Amino acid sequence: MFIPLCCASLGLRAQDVQYSQFYANPLYLNPAMAGASEMTRIGVNYRNQWPGLDQSFTSYSAHIDHYMFNINSGIGLVFNRSEQSMAHLSVSEIGATYSYRARLGFKSFLRVGGQVSYMDRDAYFGNLVFGSQIDDQTGAIGDFSGENLGADFSHQFVDYSLGMLFNNENAWLGISAHHITQPNISFIDGQVSELPLKLSAHGGYRIDLSGGSAKNFMNQRSGTRDLTLAFNYKNQGPFTQLDLGAQINLQPLVLGVWYRGIPVSDVTQSNHESVIALVGISLGNGLDVGYSHDFTISSLGNGNTGGANEISLRYSFLAGSAKGAGRKSSMPCFKY
Repeated sequence: MFIPLCCASLGLRAQDVQYSQFYANPLYLNPAMAGASEMTRIGVNYRNQWPGLDQSFTSYSAHIDHYMFNINSGIGLVFNRSEQSMAHLSVSEIGATYSYRARLGFKSFLRVGGQVSYMDRDAYFGNLVFGSQIDDQTGAIGDFSGENLGADFSHQFVDYSLGMLFNNENAWLGISAHHITQPNISFIDGQVSELPLKLSAHGGYRIDLSGGSAKNFMNQRSGTRDLTLAFNYKNQGPFTQLDLGAQINLQPLVLGVWYRGIPVSDVTQSNHESVIALVGISLGNGLDVGYSHDFTISSLGNGNTGGANEISLRYSFLAGSAKGAGRKSSMPCFKY
C-alpha cells in the first residue's frame, strides 16, 4: 500500500490524543486537577477512534491522584499510551503531577499545578511502500525505495506541563499549557520537528436542581440532581477545537451530550466534527463508570468512520488522614 503520509510519522507537527470524557481523565486535561476531588482517585480510560477505517487508532490512560489536607496539596501519577496502526506508531508517557490549593475567599479557591513526563515514541517503517517502489507500467512493487530509512525508530524526551484552576461552589475556570518547551520529536538525527504547544481553556457552571434536598458528606453527594454546562477550547499548532456540552446528574445516573467543532470562523470554513452522547453510572461507593460515543458529523461521515467509542472507570475514596474532609472546596465540574 502506498502511504504518502509516511513523513507524518517522521517529522510532522503532531496533535495530542483527545478524549471525549476528559473530566474522567483530569490529570491529562490540567495538572492543577491533581487532588481536586480532595479524595484519592484511581482511574482508567480507553478510546477507539474511527473503528470503521482500515487504520486503527487507540489510546489508553491510567491515573492516580491523592489530596493531602495538611499541606493543601495534590499529587498524582499518570500513564498515557496511543497506538496508530499506520507505521505502527506508538507514544507512551509516564508523568508525575503536583498541585497546590490556595483559598481566595470563603468558598473560592485557586489551584496551580505542574507535571513532568518521560515520553517515548516508537515506530516501525519496515512495511511501508513508497511511490518510488511502484512500477507505473505494471504496478509491481520493487524492493528498494531509495529512502534512507531503517525499520525501527525510537525517540525519548522529557516534557513539561503547567495549569491553573479557579473554582467556587458552583463554577470553575481553568487554563493549561502542555509541551511548554516544545521538545523535538523527530526520529531522524539532525532534523528538528517540534511538538507544538497545546493550550486549553475550560470551565463551566453547575445548576442545582435538587431544591436543597441533596446531602453532602466528605464530598460525596446523595440525592443529587443538577445540570452542568461546560466548554473546553484547545489550540495546538494549526489545530483549533471547541467542545460545548451539558450533563444532567440524576444520582446515580449521568446523561450528557457534547458538540465538537468550530461553528463559526473568520479564517477557515466551519468545522463540525462530532456530536458526543454519554451515559454514566456514579455509585455511592465511589465507583464511576462512563461510556460515550462520538457521532462523526464531518465530511468523513459516521458510516465510514464508525465514530469513536470511549470507556472510563474511576474509583474514589478517602485514604490517610481525613482531617479537613467535607469542607466542600472540591470542584463542582463534570464527572466525565
